[in-house]
Amino acid sequence: MSDVVGIPGNRIRSFVERIEQIESEIKDLMEAKKEVFSEAKGEGFDVKILKEIIKLRKQDQDERDEHDSLLDVYMRAMDEAGPAPVAEAA
Repeated sequence: MSDVVGIPGNRIRSFVERIEQIESEIKDLMEAKKEVFSEAKGEGFDVKILKEIIKLRKQDQDERDEHDSLLDVYMRAMDEAGPAPVAEAA
């Protein structure tokens, strides 16, 4: 009864072991990434800015241009609206 209802156990084991190996590699890569950020921080670089650069580099130029345009439009709209009214206490 090595073949339970036609389910190929060796094939399942192969998938599971491959996924486990990939998860292990991802864990190692995440640790390596953390170490690089730590090294950069130790040399005085702002990690938040580095992460922002990485995020921007993942976008294509059109996506970045659209983001920058919308940001500019929203900022100008806020500036033109003037200061926010102060809420009065009840």
